[in-house]
Amino acid sequence: MRQREISLRVAGLCAVLGLLSACSTTFDNEKVNYKSSANVKPVALDVPPDLSQIARDTRYAVPGGSVSATSMEATRKTQGALVAPNTVGDVKMERSGAQRWLTVQRPADKVWPVVKDFWIENGFTYTLEQQNLGVLETEWAENRAKLPQDFIRKALGKVIDMLYSTGERDKFKTRLEPVSSEQTEIFISHRGMVEVYTSTSQTSTTWQPRPSDSALENEFLRRLMIRLGSTVEQANQAVASVAAQPLAVLSTTAGKPQIDFSASFDVAWRRVGVALDRTGFTVEDRDRKQGLYFVRYVDKPEEKKDAGFFSRLFSSSPGAATPVRYRVRLTDAGNNTRISILNAAGEEDTSAVAQRIAQLLVDDLK
Repeated sequence: MRQREISLRVAGLCAVLGLLSACSTTFDNEKVNYKSSANVKPVALDVPPDLSQIARDTRYAVPGGSVSATSMEATRKTQGALVAPNTVGDVKMERSGAQRWLTVQRPADKVWPVVKDFWIENGFTYTLEQQNLGVLETEWAENRAKLPQDFIRKALGKVIDMLYSTGERDKFKTRLEPVSSEQTEIFISHRGMVEVYTSTSQTSTTWQPRPSDSALENEFLRRLMIRLGSTVEQANQAVASVAAQPLAVLSTTAGKPQIDFSASFDVAWRRVGVALDRTGFTVEDRDRKQGLYFVRYVDKPEEKKDAGFFSRLFSSSPGAATPVRYRVRLTDAGNNTRISILNAAGEEDTSAVAQRIAQLLVDDLK
């Protein structure tokens, strides 16, 4: 139930308490707080096809919905040197275009347990946990820091806390990419959903995708940087001072869209993988030797702006779009990498959808 749909009894209680003190709304200084979402009953989201995975490996799923501080402390003691940073100052933040990531001077198998514990400590559980692929994906969770910290909530505490909701849910995917035997890059991508009304009477709602939030990604990169051994001052300075790097340029030759990305193949491969995560694609498979990402994509053409109210009311709306398979090919060209959009048969695609896919990638890469 969303905040604006609080029951009449609670509204009456608000009126009584309002006689004792004015109900002024303030917001917590903390940017994110997913820990308290463990007290909120999970909401089953009706996820669109392009936001779902074909198959999920639940062998390493975290049982239960909460983790105690005692058990976490015991885990740290048993893991010992795996969690402790090797050195202080071996973590740095890098940026290319609008994307940031961390570079850690440690092997991926040493970084993995730290990153895994990091998300649990921040109030998340996992739906996907594959160390062999270097991928961690969290369950949908609510940022409770967005709730108003007003007089009523402070007075009643957890009694009515379950009645409050932001109407938003977030999930994060973390990718660990080994650059060498002693260096690992860490990427964090955000996916969001928002609850919207489906009727003018505001009696029913549905969940819809919302744009990726780079501010949330940067905040968790900052926190992870601290968790990996940097000081708060170093992490804050890194977020503020990272300089921009090369851009991606889209062009069309004989109707075939292609992206020229001014970075080496190794950098481009990692950047494109994260861009696909952030822009609504489902990555089914990847072949680094051939430079191929095998993806599913649901095209969402924009609604005609000149369509009037009665036209939209009486016209028949098409059913839900079906995910279509594509391939994203990366070709090494020295210090530059060319990115092409292929259809399911492996042929260069000249359709309008391919143009939109290329534009989505360029918008995220530049």
